[in-house]
Amino acid sequence: MEHPVPEGVRGEKEEERVLVSEQSWRPCPKARRRLQGCLEQVKQQLFRVGEDWYFLFVLGVLMATISFMMDLLVSRLYKAHWWLYQEVGDILVLKYLSWTMYPMALAAFSTGFSQSITPHSGGSGIPELKTILTGVVLEDYLAIQNFGAKVVGLTCTLACGSTVFLGKVGPFVHLSAMAAAYLGKMRTTVTREYEVGVIEVMSSHFAVRDYWRGFFAATCGAFMFRLLAVFNNDQETIAAVFKSDLRIDFPFDLLETFFFVILGAVCGLLGCAYLFCQRWLLAAVRENRLTAKLLATDKPIYTVLVVLLIASITFPPGLGQLMASRLTMKEYLTSLFDNLTWGTLAPNASSVANPHSVDPSGLWQEWCHPSATIFGTLAFFLLMKFWMLILATTLPLPAGYFMPIFIYGAAIGRLLGEVVALLFPRGLRSEGDLRPVIPGGYALAGAAAFSGSVTHAISTALLVCEATGHLSHVLPVILAVLVANAITQKHQPSFYDGTIIVKKLPYLPRIRSRHMASYKVVVEEFMERRVVTLVKSGGFEEVLVALDASVDAEYPVVESTGGMWSMGGGCVSPWLVGGRHQACLCLGGFVPMCPCCHLPKAHHLFELLKLQRIFVTRFGELVGAVSRVEVRRGTRGGTRG
Repeated sequence: MEHPVPEGVRGEKEEERVLVSEQSWRPCPKARRRLQGCLEQVKQQLFRVGEDWYFLFVLGVLMATISFMMDLLVSRLYKAHWWLYQEVGDILVLKYLSWTMYPMALAAFSTGFSQSITPHSGGSGIPELKTILTGVVLEDYLAIQNFGAKVVGLTCTLACGSTVFLGKVGPFVHLSAMAAAYLGKMRTTVTREYEVGVIEVMSSHFAVRDYWRGFFAATCGAFMFRLLAVFNNDQETIAAVFKSDLRIDFPFDLLETFFFVILGAVCGLLGCAYLFCQRWLLAAVRENRLTAKLLATDKPIYTVLVVLLIASITFPPGLGQLMASRLTMKEYLTSLFDNLTWGTLAPNASSVANPHSVDPSGLWQEWCHPSATIFGTLAFFLLMKFWMLILATTLPLPAGYFMPIFIYGAAIGRLLGEVVALLFPRGLRSEGDLRPVIPGGYALAGAAAFSGSVTHAISTALLVCEATGHLSHVLPVILAVLVANAITQKHQPSFYDGTIIVKKLPYLPRIRSRHMASYKVVVEEFMERRVVTLVKSGGFEEVLVALDASVDAEYPVVESTGGMWSMGGGCVSPWLVGGRHQACLCLGGFVPMCPCCHLPKAHHLFELLKLQRIFVTRFGELVGAVSRVEVRRGTRGGTRG
């Protein structure tokens, strides 16, 4: 006789039966447990050196692979453009259309595609990154969809070639930050541990341990990038990106140091002019009624109009023949770093550049023209590219601006070097062995000095030596960079700081050490004195009243409202849960500051600790609060003084 089984018991037995059947089909349970134990031990041994190193290795290799594949695709697209330009024959109208329509279509697609996915994909992304690294939250700039939009858009921008004259250095810094943020989230999901702060490696203030992490990631990326070039048969072995054949036995005369100082001063003055004009044009484009409307509603149309103007001027049978416009960005640098002295070769040249092709072994001939000298073509290049570079920075597409100014600086140095070689054909010393001036060395110094002055960076002196594999000119290069930076930093904000100013990003302006008046400004002069507080013995109703009275993110907890005595390290952070206000007591987020603290110290606290607000106390008594708004106000007043 069968007895009925209750429904609940039957369900438990069926579930147990299912669990047993699911486990029973897996073979060798002991072997699997041993294997899992071995894998766990391997993981522990590998992670003894720290998981961050594997994370940084993956980051460096990933970005190097993306960069190499992008260069490969850009090279194919550029060859397609050059093939189309040659295949149309000698019909001038068709050559003009092929020269202008190709970059116009690519630039329009770059703008339309990237802007349709996210409006934050335009530009280099460095100004926004600098803002993020100071503690301001701009989450949309590190979103993964922005990564895809920037990769596709940047590829199309670079495929426009030297016609638009834009690079990829800045956008790849932004792409690396987005990749680091996304990989950090993936690591947190897998390991259930805190996210790795790789973005901190790019901060303006470094922890000592982050120097090695940044160097390790950069080394992995650089090695992988050069290794892929060898595997692709682009090079026989790992070598410098822009190889130069400058003379090493006697690179420069000691008396030439004077001309390198002059070169640094020229680059500094031109850098000031460039930064002022670029910031003015960027603001004018945003304020002009017509251009502002195009940038708000029809960004691709604005891009097409600007690219059409630039491409028409660089058309090789037209003005482009005076600017060597057929050269690529890499060929520009290779030719400017040439060991030869063009001023002595041009008069003896049997012919000028081939109108149908570019000779890789004679790139300097692209700078020759029957109706102009080498000095004329270099000067015309500098004159035209000055405003064309500035105009290109207003395009709302993913692009970098470091490589264009790097090439522009190399042209400045080349022109000055050719002038010195013309004035002193046998060298600066008339006695002894013949030691002529090497204009290529001046091109190295000019590239580092102008790019360093525009970005307010000193490391460009080492960058140019690393990129060319040439160290014999490191002393005059550093000297030129220091002189150029001294001039530019005194009169103009950097390229990225200027963009931050125009875009009105919440970024703390820098305080120069020369502004001694800023040390006379104390926190008490610009702090906010009316602060909403909570009493330690208060109830939940007082918290609700405080939330309704202010929109602050934190509320200090005090002993009593009479004397505003702080409890020493307490604050309340509110948030919304289910439409109702909730609050949490935080005992570790309270950073006190004395009202007599000077402005530079307060500024450094906000930069180093990525703070949004600091409470001001006098002998334990709460007397005010300082946020980023007050610090910016105090900085403007302090620097003027």
